[in-house]
Amino acid sequence: MDYKIAEKMIKKIIKKNSDVLFNVVNFLYENFVHYNWVGIYIVKGNTLILGPWKGTQATEHTKIPIGKGICGSAALSGKTEIIGDVTIDKRYLSCFISTKSEIVVPIKKGKKILGEIDIDSNKKNAFSEKDKVFLENLADMLFEHIH
Repeated sequence: MDYKIAEKMIKKIIKKNSDVLFNVVNFLYENFVHYNWVGIYIVKGNTLILGPWKGTQATEHTKIPIGKGICGSAALSGKTEIIGDVTIDKRYLSCFISTKSEIVVPIKKGKKILGEIDIDSNKKNAFSEKDKVFLENLADMLFEHIH
């Protein structure tokens, strides 16, 4: 799917303002073939708590301490993490044997991090700079919808 078209469609989803996080997760999963698992984690204290997600199976990692794994590292640093090959990153918390790459994008305003978008792919090096820019823009749009 074209990223600009996707951004316009997501703005419409957000404007409706009902179950925004769930609807955005579904949209991403259904419209980007290389997004094999999509979830949003919410920061609660020093822990990431899994919110809405979409994929072929649930992850066992429903709670991740800030600073642990790739998700926890992104939440600690406030910076997007793109891992082209999860098998060579020691921080990776294995969720699915099929996962080859991952992108984690903090949902933040300034230094305040409220959550993050976590996406796995079954392909190595699945995520490009276009994914990064698109998902960072989306994270900015989602900030006010995190409770």
